[in-house]
Amino acid sequence: MRKLRIMLATALVVLLAACGTTRTVPLTGRTQKVADNAQMLSLSLQEYQTYMKTAKKSTNATNTAMVERVGKRLAAAVETYLKQNGYESELQGYQWEFNLVQDKEVNAWCMPGGKIVVYEGLLPVTQTEDALAIVLGHEIAHAVAMHSAEQYQKKLNQQTGLQAGAVLAQVLGVGSTMTSAGVQVAQQYLSFRNLSYSRDHESEADHLGLIFAAMAGYNPEVAIDFWGRMGSSNVPEWQSSHPSNENRIAAIKQQMPEALKYYNAAKAASTPKATTTTKKSTSTKKSTTSKKSGNSFKIGG
Repeated sequence: MRKLRIMLATALVVLLAACGTTRTVPLTGRTQKVADNAQMLSLSLQEYQTYMKTAKKSTNATNTAMVERVGKRLAAAVETYLKQNGYESELQGYQWEFNLVQDKEVNAWCMPGGKIVVYEGLLPVTQTEDALAIVLGHEIAHAVAMHSAEQYQKKLNQQTGLQAGAVLAQVLGVGSTMTSAGVQVAQQYLSFRNLSYSRDHESEADHLGLIFAAMAGYNPEVAIDFWGRMGSSNVPEWQSSHPSNENRIAAIKQQMPEALKYYNAAKAASTPKATTTTKKSTSTKKSTTSKKSGNSFKIGG
């Protein structure tokens, strides 16, 4: 009987760890497990609507128009790519919105479903539309790669794994004190692992965002100077949810040749082709009409 309980508890741990829908991230080809997308879209929409009720939209019409213009151009390029590469079904539920709000923080974010907010404090750092496109491309990439759904599913699996592990420990006869200590150690380990997962997501968003900006015809090379202007954090990378600026810039430099291919293709597609007109010599022929058996015939027409 004890052996059966151990087998059932072990099977439960394995089953819970396997939860989530498996998909492939566009462009990078990375396999991931994500939570139900419809649920994530619903939850994020609620959070977005709650935020926008209290947020103060920017009164700067020029900057607001710039954010909307760059955002829509990026969204169009991204949608075209996804539709051409078999991801069209994943666009269901997306309704792109680009907002500039009054906040001095240097930040921007995107929720699942394409709800993007840019803080006014970011614009003095971006300085140009091309650099703004790098940021918006990065935020759009988080949505396209379903990072929120992946992290949500990962934490669900971790939580259920901890609970199932505690049950398994009890079945095996481990004391409650030892079980509690083991759970605490596991939680600390997972908190560090989640920082690593977050850094991985940020790096993937950098990569995708660079390509998305290039696809939309924005110069990806400005990303290097932009991230340089962002400066470095005093927090060691292993304690941070983001990669260090040095590592981020180094990775972007490696990805630049790929991005430039998309950028050059986008420029070539948007450049009007030179057309040549050839004048053909025409000769005007006179037509004569002759009557024959009551019918008329056009000669030489």
